[in-house]
Amino acid sequence: MSDLLPSWRPGPVRDAVVGFLDAVHDVEPDDRLACFDNDGTLWCERPTYVQLDYLVDLLRAASSEDPAVRERPEYAAVLDGDRAAIGDLGLVRVALALTELCQGWGPEEFTDSVRDFMGRAQHPTLGRPHRTAVYQPMLELLDELRARDVTVSIVSGGGTEFVRAISRDLYGVAPELVVGTLVAYDYDRDPDGRPRLRRTASVVGEANEGAAKVSAIQTHLGRRPQLAAGNSGGDREMLEWADGQDGPSLALLVDHDDADREVAYTSVAQTFAEAEPITQVGDRLGWTVVSMARDWSRVFPDGA
Repeated sequence: MSDLLPSWRPGPVRDAVVGFLDAVHDVEPDDRLACFDNDGTLWCERPTYVQLDYLVDLLRAASSEDPAVRERPEYAAVLDGDRAAIGDLGLVRVALALTELCQGWGPEEFTDSVRDFMGRAQHPTLGRPHRTAVYQPMLELLDELRARDVTVSIVSGGGTEFVRAISRDLYGVAPELVVGTLVAYDYDRDPDGRPRLRRTASVVGEANEGAAKVSAIQTHLGRRPQLAAGNSGGDREMLEWADGQDGPSLALLVDHDDADREVAYTSVAQTFAEAEPITQVGDRLGWTVVSMARDWSRVFPDGA
């Protein structure tokens, strides 16, 4: 037992997780599924989302090559760090404008760009590379689930292909098991007549938050998870979906209450308003609420 989840401190939260790991053997191997949110659940999402940092990096490079880029209000607000202007413009409008920076790219070009960024980007406040701002206790849980033949999927509100570019390297999750917000592609032919795909700036359907996550799980994965892990109101329905079934189940909610080792805050959904803080929802519904401060002996890899 000392080798099982070594970064999880003894207590009721760890007991609940270990209890699920024991009970999941009662589920047929082909039916075993665990779905994890990414931002704030598997890696740090503050002070800004990693995908936003990536897009801002692209924007800075574009503005260096062509100063006229700054003439667009959305880009000027981001480059100036003007939160008031971003609020006035609306986060969705700003996000779509940033997505246009990759318009016309092929899938491989986008993946290579993300991996280049992740290979050099530093987290702005933690003093470590972005790629190491992953939660060590969650990495341990992913390993234990796989050791029990549980399929592990990432169900993110972020861009599907952004997460796919790093999912295998960071989490051991195959790209096809990443479910997120989808950017549409255009199919055409290159000048030599060969077929190709090119990114657009349009989103397929809606952002992958709230009830959309449950629909996406069924659409893309075709089965109900026994475990769902999240940290914000955007994950509520996914956790309810996992928890509200017969047989082994675990709804795992990460509470960011550790100001010393990470950031203390209450996570919120990005595309809709919540009537009740998600931590209160978790307590009321009897979910397993992980206190980052109390339940994790370390937060990040390498003893941090």
